[in-house]
Amino acid sequence: MDRLENIAEQIHQAFQARTSARDHALSQARTLTRHCANAIRAVHRDEFNVAQEHLESASSIAKSLHTDLEEYPDLYYAGYTQDALKEYAEASIVYALVINKELPSPQELGLENATYLNGLAETVGEFRRRCLDILRQGYSQDAEQLLQHMDDIYAVLITMDYPNAITGGIRRQTDIARSITERTRGDLTLSLRQEHLEQSMQRLEERLK
Repeated sequence: MDRLENIAEQIHQAFQARTSARDHALSQARTLTRHCANAIRAVHRDEFNVAQEHLESASSIAKSLHTDLEEYPDLYYAGYTQDALKEYAEASIVYALVINKELPSPQELGLENATYLNGLAETVGEFRRRCLDILRQGYSQDAEQLLQHMDDIYAVLITMDYPNAITGGIRRQTDIARSITERTRGDLTLSLRQEHLEQSMQRLEERLK
C-alpha cells in the first residue's frame, strides 16, 4: 500500500503542475486577446504608437506561452491558446498592412501555419470596417488599397485546399472572407459612382453660372 500511496502522490503532483500551467495559460490567453483587441482598436483610431505598444506586449505573451507550455504541448495546442494566438496574428497583420509595413510571416510571429492563416482570414473583416470608415469621408485610394489587400488575402486562402484538421477550418473563414470582400467592393463602387456624379454636377453648375 505504501507503493500505491507513492504512485498516487506522484499523480497528484503531476496533476497539480498541469492544472497550474493550464490556469496560467488561460490567464495569459485572456490578456493576449485583450492586447490584440486594443491594438486593432488603436489602428482604427489612427493611434499607431498605442497599437505598437499593445503589439509589443502581445508578442511578449505569445513567446511566454510557447516557452511555458513546452512541457505541455496539448495545452499549447488547446483551443483557448490557439484562439488567442490567432488574435495576435490578426492584430499584427492589420497593423502592418495599414501602415504599409512588410507583412509578418508565421515564423516571425512564432505561430503555427494554421493559426496564422485563420488570423489572416479574420483581417478581412477589420479591413472592411476601416474601408467603411474611410468612405464616410468620401471615396479615396486608401480604401482601394485596403480592398486590394482583401483580394490578395482571399486569393491565397482559396488555394489552401487541405483537410480542416490540417488548416484549422480555414474553408469556412475563406467563404466569409469572400462574402465580406464582395460586399466591400460593392460599397466602394457605389461610393466612386457617387463621387463621379457629384463632380459632374459641379462641373455642370459651374458652366451654367
